[in-house]
Amino acid sequence: MNNIEAQQSFFNDNYARYSSETIKSYKISLKQFFGFSNKQFDVIKPADIRLWLAALQEEKELKPRSIHLKLSALKMFYRYCIEESLIKKDPTLNIKKPHVGDSPPYYLKRRQITQLQELTRSDDRDRALVEALFTTGVRISELLNIKLEDIKWETRQIWIRKGKGNKERFVLFTHECSERLQLYLKKRKKESEYLFCNERGGKLSPLIVEIRFKEFSKVLDFKVVPHTLRHTFAAHLAEKNMPQSYIQELLGHVDINSTRIYTRLIEDARKKQYDSFQL
Repeated sequence: MNNIEAQQSFFNDNYARYSSETIKSYKISLKQFFGFSNKQFDVIKPADIRLWLAALQEEKELKPRSIHLKLSALKMFYRYCIEESLIKKDPTLNIKKPHVGDSPPYYLKRRQITQLQELTRSDDRDRALVEALFTTGVRISELLNIKLEDIKWETRQIWIRKGKGNKERFVLFTHECSERLQLYLKKRKKESEYLFCNERGGKLSPLIVEIRFKEFSKVLDFKVVPHTLRHTFAAHLAEKNMPQSYIQELLGHVDINSTRIYTRLIEDARKKQYDSFQL
């Protein structure tokens, strides 16, 4: 069995286990590694992997998090090879993953949120998009899958049918968000079952939203993507001392460790508050 056959077997057997994005990422990482080593998978040594990791760090100047993800792909592939008896010894076994610092996520300050809201005020759809992302904390993929029947206007709740990992949950939205959404729905010309639709009535493409946010970033002179608003949602709640378990539930995190990164924001907020009193 050669490299291509081994990789294809790995992906075929794990197709249902991984998301399409994970599979895409793993394929890229494995292609990069075997292209770098120029060896067959069953003769790879730990030294080959260390050389690749060093090249990623020095030549590509990748951050530890990116290297961590690429090494994870290689480790999962070789774990599979061991399980299927394709090799006798796992060359990744003693390769340690680079330390990934628990740095706070990038999020917008209140002033920046206001600037974004003002920028999109003249476009009902864009304004509704910004408000929905900021006040619900949903992923862009989740937002664009929301159907009108999923919204409970009277209690201001939205049913997220299939979040990450096919987990269902309810998210909340504000009175301001409700008004923005209803204004957009009232003025839009196309009938659709989706909250945000395209010109044909189907769900809006994430690519369209991504392009709009790139345009926002140019005008505002600071970077903002849809996921920035998810971070901003969680960061502002953390700064107000909302319990981690509540933030975890609203974000749809399966593991609370994914939410703990926002606790750093609480510490930063308290320090800034302390410093302001000392001036």
